[in-house]
Amino acid sequence: MDMSAADKKGLGLFALVMIGIGSIFGSGWLFGAGTAAQVAGPAALVAWVIGAVFIGMIAMSYAEVGAAYPIPGGMARYGSISHGPVLGFITGWAVWIAVASLIPIESIAATQYMSSWSFGWAKDLVDTGSHRLTAFGMAVALVLTVLLWLSCYWSVQLLAKINSLLTLVKFAIPVLAVVALIASGFHTSNFTAHGGFAPNGWTAVLTAVTTCGVVFAFNGFQAVVNLGGAAKNPGRAIPIALVGALALGLVIYLALQTAFLGSVPPEHLARAGGWSGVNFNSPFAGLAKLLMIHWVVVMLQFGAFISPAGSNIANVASAAYMVRNLSETGFFPKRLARTHPVYGTARPAMWMNLGFSVLLLVTVGHSWKTLAPIISAAMVISYLIGPVAVGVFRRTKPALPRPFRLPAATVLCPLTFVFAACALYWSKWPNTGIVTALTLTAAPIAALVLSRKGERDLARQFAPAWWIVFFLGALSLLSWLGSADFGGRGAIPGGVDIALVAAMALGTYFWAVRAGVRAHHAGLPGPDPILDANVAARGDVPAPEREPAPA
Repeated sequence: MDMSAADKKGLGLFALVMIGIGSIFGSGWLFGAGTAAQVAGPAALVAWVIGAVFIGMIAMSYAEVGAAYPIPGGMARYGSISHGPVLGFITGWAVWIAVASLIPIESIAATQYMSSWSFGWAKDLVDTGSHRLTAFGMAVALVLTVLLWLSCYWSVQLLAKINSLLTLVKFAIPVLAVVALIASGFHTSNFTAHGGFAPNGWTAVLTAVTTCGVVFAFNGFQAVVNLGGAAKNPGRAIPIALVGALALGLVIYLALQTAFLGSVPPEHLARAGGWSGVNFNSPFAGLAKLLMIHWVVVMLQFGAFISPAGSNIANVASAAYMVRNLSETGFFPKRLARTHPVYGTARPAMWMNLGFSVLLLVTVGHSWKTLAPIISAAMVISYLIGPVAVGVFRRTKPALPRPFRLPAATVLCPLTFVFAACALYWSKWPNTGIVTALTLTAAPIAALVLSRKGERDLARQFAPAWWIVFFLGALSLLSWLGSADFGGRGAIPGGVDIALVAAMALGTYFWAVRAGVRAHHAGLPGPDPILDANVAARGDVPAPEREPAPA
């Protein structure tokens, strides 16, 4: 996405809110309600509330950091500013994986909804037994991925101008779907029959938060943080846009979940043997077809293209900014940060993201339900640096201008970090192990890059980053040994496992903040992009900033 025009003129508050809402209403609303109902039954409603609270806490920590450092794609830079280059690369790598992975999953969602079309060839897109894309379906998803990417490659300015219109259309379609489904017949008995409100227990509700697209759906807040640096008044616009987009998203997702739960015909629910057996290739379109609401089916089939296309405007833009930031920190080749002289787009970065998207699509992208849990777990890892950065900057940068200041940060930041650890644990084994391996791949790459640059004291460089290596390793071990409800071997009983995760996370948070403070004493983060720029603009001689001694 070409934000060059926005960089010059500044994004307005309304445009930033539209970007957030547009990202929140991607493919998550097309599949989230159906998948969550299958896992948690009617208690899926609680999963959406938990997910919104969790993402809201994460978003508010990023609101303080993002408003203080309004850098486009800043989520890939905050770790470097708080702890130095190594942690910056590891967390930036995690953020890039999470954001770039969103590009192919939108195409997968559109392809699965195409299978509800009446054409004969559309039936061959998804295997009716496994509900996975066939080879033909994979080829169609690949073509859609390339087409969506090309639309941003050549016509980004046009897409940016019509993004608000796309968002309004994306907003109208789920609202109309909710009204139509409820009007077709609402069965309150569905909320208590076949096992009650929580037929699979409350652990299934926690699992639904990260494996059924709840976190995935609300992850659109990242677009506000990553693109908010181009806003006219980032300090005011970023927190307002975050709150507005998340609040509206929660209302619509609760309405969608309620409509889905209440509209499934009781006889169909009985034939399926309860909510676990209700499985549509394209949940809302399949339900509307079952209810014979044909105009809703057509509208949803149209929306299955509008929603992914609109979301990928922000996804492609954010992913390109991530690569540019990692290039500027020296861990990716500098040529990836080059921008086109006419269009202003970082085309080398976009090519890299396209290659990663295709790789993800052909290896694990066999269905939305398969890929969404892995992406959600990667997203949770990318959230970790937000509350930690707030804690570090409060102690090391008291002079930093903070247009938005998180209230009760000394309590909320550790609590947010613990919540993130629990959400990652709820992602279930082996998803936790997969994303841990993907994230920690960055550590040897960082060591190799620093060695080639002539760095001899790698121990000093890695000192501020060991906490995240320990955290991810320990959490993966607990996930493997933990309760069978979360995919583990059952060596650690339920309840005890979550308590251990929370205790480990709390200790790791204070370790992480202390490591950041020590990194500043050692000079590892380098020049501050805001404080040093302000000093340079005034022409002052920078005085050494007094930092508190490490605890």
